[in-house]
This record gives sequence, structure tokens and C-alpha cells, in this order.
Amino acid sequence: MPKPIAASELVLNNDGSVYHLNLHPENIGDTIITVGDPDRVGEVSKHFDSIDFKTAKREFVTHSGYLGGKRISVISTGIGTDNIDIVFNELDALVNIDLKRREVKDELTSLNIIRIGTSGGLQPELGVDSVVLTEEAIGLDGLMPFYHRDVQHLSPLLVSLTSHLGLDNLCMPYSYNGSPSLLNLFGNEFVKGITVTCTGFYGPQGRILRLQPAIEHFTDKLSSFRHNGRKATNFEMETSGIYGMGALLGHHCLSASLIVANRATGEFSAHHEVALEKLIKQVLEKLA
Repeated sequence: MPKPIAASELVLNNDGSVYHLNLHPENIGDTIITVGDPDRVGEVSKHFDSIDFKTAKREFVTHSGYLGGKRISVISTGIGTDNIDIVFNELDALVNIDLKRREVKDELTSLNIIRIGTSGGLQPELGVDSVVLTEEAIGLDGLMPFYHRDVQHLSPLLVSLTSHLGLDNLCMPYSYNGSPSLLNLFGNEFVKGITVTCTGFYGPQGRILRLQPAIEHFTDKLSSFRHNGRKATNFEMETSGIYGMGALLGHHCLSASLIVANRATGEFSAHHEVALEKLIKQVLEKLA
């Protein structure tokens, strides 16, 4: 029989909850909405029919309740795939590990996990306040090679992108696809595209303040990239980790990104709060 997972590996709080999220298995539903901003959790949960659980620890805020008879949780991840690594491992532990016995369960549970977030648009025709559903996420963040060495075998699209951007030894890109069932749930209401996940907000997204990024004209290069008629639609900081961790752990994941800035045109949304509220309602209507 496999040994129980050591206390140093599966870290629990004194009350038996998972370490960072401060959650017990009964505190979450099988449908999870993730948002980056802790303040955005309440903007989602206010639309629930009822809320029966709330907790917060560090940047991780969780509200759980019911919508149309379905139990749903909304959790803030904070920014970046390093936080996604924490959130996804602990969410998976809640449903797929017996926390008392510290053993993986014989029957595994698949969660539906939907990110509602913001991003920058890379194509001039993708206006601010529009929404992109990520069909494929390309990671420039470095998380998934720590889990899946096969990502080192680059697809033709990634080989082409590596050459086009001049990544050299900066990072090893990887890619994962979103859940077909969740993509189909939304039909053709939104643009579907390729989302690039970056490891930072300034230099890794081509912004220049006092430091000059190692890749010159990074945003322009991403915008102009083409491979067999495909192009990058937007970029942000979490989706590739969500799709990669979800794929390896057996969960169904979808990222819905509101375009708040179009980096190709230099435009920034003046009413992104209104557009984000609309997106939240649209996602919840589909899930209910």
C-alpha cells in the first residue's frame, strides 16, 4: 500500500483545512469560479441565490453558495501562475485526497473551473470590453515543465513562436487546451482564441518604465505572429497554469477574459467595471 502523504508535503492547518485556502472539502462545490482580485469575489457571489460559507486567508478569499440549485464556489487566486499552482493543488486535494488518512482516493472527482478575468488584447480588431474564451493557452511562465517534462517537445506552433519572439533561453513555452464541453456551453457568443500567459505585468508584457525588456518590441511581435492562419488574441497571467494544472489533474477548465486594454491600438477601457459585471452575469447564467 502507498504510504500516507507526509505532513511536510500535504500541509494542513490545525483545524484540518488545506494550508493556504483555509478550506475543508465540504466548503466548496463542484463548480468553481476563479478571479484574480479578492475584491471581485463578492462581485460574483452577490448574484448567488444564497451564500452559506465565506473565508479568507492572505489573497485567497472564498464564497460558496447556490445558484439555480447548483452549489458554486468563487475563489480569488491573486495574480500569476505561482498562485495557480497553490490554488489548483489545494482544490484538487480537497476533492481527491482523504485529508484525514492523507491518501489519494480510489474514485477521483473532476471539477468545473472557470476563470473570469481581465487581459490585454493583441489584435486591433479586438476592441476593449470584448471577451475572449481561450481555446488554447500558451505559457511563457515556466510552471508546467516542473510537472510535465513532455512540454519540452515543442509543437510546430510553439517552435514557430519561439523563433518569432526570439525567446532563446529566456523560457520554454508550453500549451494546453481548454475544456471542449465548457467551450461548447458558451456556443458562439464570444471570440475564441489563443491566450498567451506571461510571467509578469511589465517587462514580460513588453511595458517599459525604467527597465528595458530583453525582448524588444515584444507586444508588436506577439501581435504579428501567425502560424497556419492562427494568431495570439490576448495575454494575461494565469490561464496557461489553469489549463495545464487542470489537464494533468483531470479537471475541466475555461478562461473567459475581458479585454480591458488593446495593446495594438493603445486603447484602455473607460468602463471596464460595467463590462466585467456583464461578463459575470453571462457566465453565471450559463452555469446555472
